[in-house]
Amino acid sequence: MSKTVTMKSPEKSDGKTHHVDVVILGSGLAGSVTASILARQGVQVALIDASQHPRFAIGESMTPQLVEWLHILAERYDVPEIKGLTSITASTRMIGPTFGNKAHFGFMRHHPGKEPDPRESTQFTIPKILTQASHMFRQDSDSFMFHAACRYGSVTRQNWRATDLDFDADGVTVTGKNGEVFRARYLIDASGFRSPLAEKFGLRETPARFKHHSRSLFTHFVGVRPFDEVSRHPRKERPPKSWHEGTMHHLIERGWFWIIPFDSYKKSKNPLCSVGLTIDPRRYPKPADMTPEEEFESFLDQYPAVKRQFTDAHRVREWVSTDRLQYSSSRTIGDRWCLMSHAAGFIDPLFSRGLSNTFEVVDALVHRLLGALKDDDFSEERFAYVEQLERGLLHFNDELVNSSFISFENFELWNAMFRVWGAFITPGVMRLTRARMLYLKYGRDETFLELEDAPYPGLWWPESDKFKNLLEGAAEACEKYEAGALTGSEAAAIVHRLIQTTDIVNPVFGWRDPEQRHIFPSTFMIARFLYWASVQGPPEMKELGREFMKGILKNGVKMRKLL
Repeated sequence: MSKTVTMKSPEKSDGKTHHVDVVILGSGLAGSVTASILARQGVQVALIDASQHPRFAIGESMTPQLVEWLHILAERYDVPEIKGLTSITASTRMIGPTFGNKAHFGFMRHHPGKEPDPRESTQFTIPKILTQASHMFRQDSDSFMFHAACRYGSVTRQNWRATDLDFDADGVTVTGKNGEVFRARYLIDASGFRSPLAEKFGLRETPARFKHHSRSLFTHFVGVRPFDEVSRHPRKERPPKSWHEGTMHHLIERGWFWIIPFDSYKKSKNPLCSVGLTIDPRRYPKPADMTPEEEFESFLDQYPAVKRQFTDAHRVREWVSTDRLQYSSSRTIGDRWCLMSHAAGFIDPLFSRGLSNTFEVVDALVHRLLGALKDDDFSEERFAYVEQLERGLLHFNDELVNSSFISFENFELWNAMFRVWGAFITPGVMRLTRARMLYLKYGRDETFLELEDAPYPGLWWPESDKFKNLLEGAAEACEKYEAGALTGSEAAAIVHRLIQTTDIVNPVFGWRDPEQRHIFPSTFMIARFLYWASVQGPPEMKELGREFMKGILKNGVKMRKLL
């Protein structure tokens, strides 16, 4: 991708009307990263927000796939600031010492009034070859990227509320509450749930089309104790990585607590901890006679080990208490507009897929938009893949999260769903890393376009029929358990059998063995996995493994630069 793209010369402002190429509503990470990319490529951008930076936001737990998408965006569009989000070391160096370390995804099952059984825990330690992820302190990460967009020339407005969007054949007119007007050739709405664009066109589906139901309470605390200090479990029954080094999920029936510390990195000076509770409102209706704090305390009272984490803790912000989190839109692409990611729909923070999904959409949209601006062609057909991708991301995440919530009631079944989720993180990242290595070697943008040539956009290994079948088979078993047609053990047996008979499931890390609850890939295991993937695996895994290894051996770029 060239560093700049020549656009039409922007018209001069007439005092109250400003002419730009693209207006972006919402300056969170999605909007600010998109604005940075477009402005870096020579596009005239207006980045508008009804609030201001710095500000509180959740979505703090990173995933290997998210990190790889950030690397791709940074390399493909030559925006080095995005690299500041890709690892705990980069974030600390480029943004500040406020980010936590994300070494694993940890899960502990709890029963009301009882101490947790250490045998009812699972943990996946992220291989360092995949990423050095972090717990992002969003007020700092979002502000950092907002200011990057400013430096690249984006026109910015904070505390600026759009009151009218008027589309015509040539573009869109955005009018603010203060009477100021922006005229643009294209509009991106990255503003989230309260989307002006969704409201303008009545795009919200009522009810949301998803299976999953959850609501949430969340805030930031100080003084939250590490679970390692309060679990009372002997060392031999604990996982390889301390719970405090990663994202802690305390699983309860039809819900989960999250504990995301920002002090888990040695250089961090941030004492805060992100805390939340996400629960099924059909099982736990929102009480009219309790404050969010009282409701949270009532849940802590039921789970003694979790409550001990909060013995000396104090919240530092007001609670946010939501109604049902799930929302969907009938369309996400239209004539000269895009409803992007969290403005389009949302499932649940479980598995931390939100930002990964967001930046996959950013990548799909931006390269099409750059071409559209150059050609002056904004036909919906040109952006059809973006709509397909957004629907797929939400659909497959709904399948996974809904099934997982069902499985929380039965540890055998959860142990099986944990493997359905985890077994495909590594190949899902490998396909992205392979494309990036080829791009660094040959400079061909086609290597990224090839990622879109897949039958199941939105699936995290979208080329794989076998993975799609495994996910759908697991979801069917969980739903039969929910309906009472299967016991938990019967449903778990079906899912485990699917895992063990699906030949693309990595046999090295332990995903096929239900007794191996803590997945901790060592360097030796990574080497064995790459050998299996390249030499012994089924055809689709061999192709991925061989190309990945070929990229490592022939790229000429040191691994630390790649990863």
